[in-house]
Amino acid sequence: MSIQSISYKRHRFPPAIITHAVWLYCRFNLSLREVEEMFLERGIDVSYETIRRWVAKFGPSIARRMRHRQPVPGDIWHLDEVVVKIRGRKFWLWRAVDQNGVVLDEILQRKRDKKAAKRLFHRLMKRHERAPKRFITDKLRSYGAAKREIAPGVEHRSHKGLNNRAENSHLPFRKRERAMQGYRSPGNLQRFVSIHSAIRNCFSVPARRRSALTIRYHRLEAFDAWNAVTRAA
Repeated sequence: MSIQSISYKRHRFPPAIITHAVWLYCRFNLSLREVEEMFLERGIDVSYETIRRWVAKFGPSIARRMRHRQPVPGDIWHLDEVVVKIRGRKFWLWRAVDQNGVVLDEILQRKRDKKAAKRLFHRLMKRHERAPKRFITDKLRSYGAAKREIAPGVEHRSHKGLNNRAENSHLPFRKRERAMQGYRSPGNLQRFVSIHSAIRNCFSVPARRRSALTIRYHRLEAFDAWNAVTRAA
């Protein structure tokens, strides 16, 4: 599938600087001011507010193109949810990952009930256009009730000890949450996690590629993919 180039017209800085700023902020646990300081050390004077606008403008397009390049996910899907507080209000971030730790989808919702679980199932089926061989969840009964309506023929295993893959996928999000000192709005959080997960899926080394040589090759492949989706028109 061909990917259209991103337009960087009417921007004072060249595309290489813009995309590098987006990559630094979304790939690592850095604040906007820390990215600003790193650029200043290299003689590039750009404000943190400009970097914020770059992430907001180009981040979703880059994430969308990176998801198009992802390989077909595995056939075992782990589902989990984690609580997030935004300005004193409680939300739940629902996440699905495959057996290799690749994030399949994330959705922020106010509830932790059957309706919320059904929405996650619907999004997963629509995005990947197929059902998995097996769902693995924790003991939350909403998963079982939603699965019986959406995918009754799919195997479902509900056990907290089997769902470590999904629970561990929340750790990078928690680290990022502490670095950002929370989130301002639900929409801001939903946009950021979609960008963060797409970039992390590309650059994180899978468990099956742990030798020094394969890690190096994986990172080179990730940079090739990044350059392909961020190239200028």
